[in-house]
Amino acid sequence: MNSFITTDELLLLAPEISMVALATLVIVLDLVTKKKSILNHVASWGLIIPILLSLNLLDGTSQYAFAGALRIDYFGVFFKLITLIATLITISISEKYSKKFDDYQGEYYALILLSATGMMLLASSVEFITIYIALELSALPLAALITFMRIKSSAESGIKFMILSALSSAILLYGMVLVYGFTGTTYIEDLSQIINKFLRGSEITFGGGALLLGIILITGGFAFKISSAPFHMWAPDVYEGAPTPITAFLSVASKAAGFAIILRIIYSVIYSTTGNPINQEIGIDWSILIAILSAISMTLGNLIAIQQTNIKRLFAYSTIAQAGYIMVGLAALSSLNGGQDDAGPGGILFYLFGYMLTNFAAFTVITIVSIHNNSDSISSYSGLLKKSRLLTLVMTISIISLIGLPPSVGFMAKIYIFGSAMDTGLQWLAVFGVLNSVISAFYYLKIIKIMLIDENKNSDPIKLSMNYYFISIGCAFGIVILGIFPGSIIEVAHRAIESIIY
Repeated sequence: MNSFITTDELLLLAPEISMVALATLVIVLDLVTKKKSILNHVASWGLIIPILLSLNLLDGTSQYAFAGALRIDYFGVFFKLITLIATLITISISEKYSKKFDDYQGEYYALILLSATGMMLLASSVEFITIYIALELSALPLAALITFMRIKSSAESGIKFMILSALSSAILLYGMVLVYGFTGTTYIEDLSQIINKFLRGSEITFGGGALLLGIILITGGFAFKISSAPFHMWAPDVYEGAPTPITAFLSVASKAAGFAIILRIIYSVIYSTTGNPINQEIGIDWSILIAILSAISMTLGNLIAIQQTNIKRLFAYSTIAQAGYIMVGLAALSSLNGGQDDAGPGGILFYLFGYMLTNFAAFTVITIVSIHNNSDSISSYSGLLKKSRLLTLVMTISIISLIGLPPSVGFMAKIYIFGSAMDTGLQWLAVFGVLNSVISAFYYLKIIKIMLIDENKNSDPIKLSMNYYFISIGCAFGIVILGIFPGSIIEVAHRAIESIIY
């Protein structure tokens, strides 16, 4: 292959390049201006450029760049846009919150942009070394952002995230090394043909013990990134100690990037160029593994969430449970008769988009209440109805969607995900998911009860800036509209999945 970087390759990487340029601009402006509020506006409005550059890549074709390490397709662009929207909302809701670390606002916004750049690269990576570099680019800025509160809990959270992230990266890297040593390639799109050769006449899953161990280690490494049990131990403390907008960013963008690369690897390793499994036994074994992790995640997350008194810790366990729901779609992808049916993975993309709107609606309210009450306890939401009817309505709509009740996007997403499990022989997992949704209603509805019924001595009204007003209304409106008319996003999700069946 040509060893020189071409202009066409730079154009394919234009969204990521513009993100790095924007982060650099924010840092330079921070050095030359005393008016720190301008940094928020530059960072948020500047995201229009990478969004437009990403949309420009939606031409319906798949293109490779940098010796085949990156694949630019509809699937990758879909996740780039999710990351960019999540970044825009995170920066917007940080407008007032970032005043808590006024001297470091430039670094704060730049690190968010750089972390998002890594997640965007991850969505298009099809080679192990590139995947690892993109993961580290997304994780290292997050480790710094988590400690920005400069208090004991924040420092502890940052250290825990750094240590466990390094451990998971080491596990992931070791798994990649084993796969490379066994197959002789670091390109995930070449793995299916190579593994298929080893499968002939072998009684061992994936054709060899070393290769099987490598696949298991890679699965464990990515399970950490999506906060799936039993690799979830970092999430509660990190969510509690991190700045609230960063907690929201972690819960949405990081999870979306993790599922993006997991889907790419599953399609590459298990499926052939026609979209059919290269070996039915691999599909069944993979399905069982993911289904077990899914059941553990949703059950553990929901049961422990019931005991929480801190709203951010509650949402940490909630996001673990949500990872379990999303993994139902992964299990359906590779189960008994899932073959060419993309309902499972299509449901994952639809679920992630709806989850983005739902979680950001909730975290916008959490950020505002945290600033107003200087507390993240669930009890601080008592009497919120008298302080702000709008915030109460937005949080209620978000909770309805998280539970999975109509007419919300969460309801349609769960119908889609659980339906794919029913269609592919995983009825028990679908029933498990429905039961866990019922369990989750206990702690979610408790928040609504506290907001509507409980009294609070402090009844000072909460005033919203335009940023918070627009985001909260926009997310709540999206939750309801996509719950009633989900067709457009479902169609986009299916098209994205079809683009990686190469």
